[in-house]
Amino acid sequence: MSKAVSPNSINMAEDQIEERRQEIDYDTREFTIEIIVNKYLEKDDDDLSEIYVPEYQREFVWDITRQSKLIESIVLGLPIPLLFVAEIKETGRLEIVDGSQRVRTLAAFIKNQLRLTNLRTLNYLNGFYFNDFPPSRQRKFKNTPIRMIVLSDKADERVRNDMFDRINTSSLDLTPMETRKGVYRGDFIDFVFECSKTKILVDLCPIYKYFQNRNEEAELVLRFFAFSETYPEFIIADVKNHNDLERTGVARFLDEYILWKNRTFTNEEKKQKIYDFKRMLDFIVKTFPSGFKKYQDSDATSRPYFEAISVGSYLALKQKPDLVVKNLWKSSDKNNQSNSFRIPIGRYQTHKPENMRQRIDYVKEKLLNHSL
Repeated sequence: MSKAVSPNSINMAEDQIEERRQEIDYDTREFTIEIIVNKYLEKDDDDLSEIYVPEYQREFVWDITRQSKLIESIVLGLPIPLLFVAEIKETGRLEIVDGSQRVRTLAAFIKNQLRLTNLRTLNYLNGFYFNDFPPSRQRKFKNTPIRMIVLSDKADERVRNDMFDRINTSSLDLTPMETRKGVYRGDFIDFVFECSKTKILVDLCPIYKYFQNRNEEAELVLRFFAFSETYPEFIIADVKNHNDLERTGVARFLDEYILWKNRTFTNEEKKQKIYDFKRMLDFIVKTFPSGFKKYQDSDATSRPYFEAISVGSYLALKQKPDLVVKNLWKSSDKNNQSNSFRIPIGRYQTHKPENMRQRIDYVKEKLLNHSL
């Protein structure tokens, strides 16, 4: 039989509930798709858009089918999940806590970057871009209202983080790297996890609270090896398989890369990869004032940003092993690398091969052009 809770404990619990409830102040707003997309796109290149995606959510992961189904649901008039945003006290901007994939899909569709695919209910829309809709349908789509929960600026970062955790851990799935660790056992996957514990890497790559202790560092290491080895086509080719990033998507591409390396990994290759990895990290320490962070005070590492800097630096060092970079940063850029180092990450299809090449080549050429 359980011990009865004391009256004092009950009072303390009630006080805590009331205190925490006061921290979570929110309201519900409703905007049209057109307004949401405009607020998201306007000044986004300068990181000043009114509705924005935080660094830890910068990777776009939805495939074309999932994007198309969202558009189909809206056209059919079906309800879609609410957006969760948080009002930032210092700027008044709205940080997307949950819904970044939806907002970016809507923006891509309206900007005619998304071609509807694999629809079943409205199968006649397959192949359509937004511009293929008649003007009346375009207006109806843009005027569709979407509701959002807005945490007021009374909610500090701790409350926002807690909200993100609750949304994303209500049914906690394994991350791809957690799955790979258990499924794709072999010498290469063990090597990746060994590299992920390198102190310099850990120091250079702050991990957002939600991803801590979930093998995010190993995910970054795997991406460095996979994309640096398969650049510029991002194709894995051997006797049995021929898999490319364009066709498979990034998660499956990385799975196939691990399977390939587990079969072919040798001690000689291991030594070379350790050398390349450590040389790249040492170069980052000497060259980039914020490491793999976009801002000096950032608490997260954007995967696309990491890929661009790590692979771009590796390729520059490969071309010029004694590379030393000077006069890359203005004194005013020490706390904000993006001022003079504007890597073209993009907001949509971040792992389309041409987008990958564009941002990696940008880093490589920028470094070589500022070398001694």
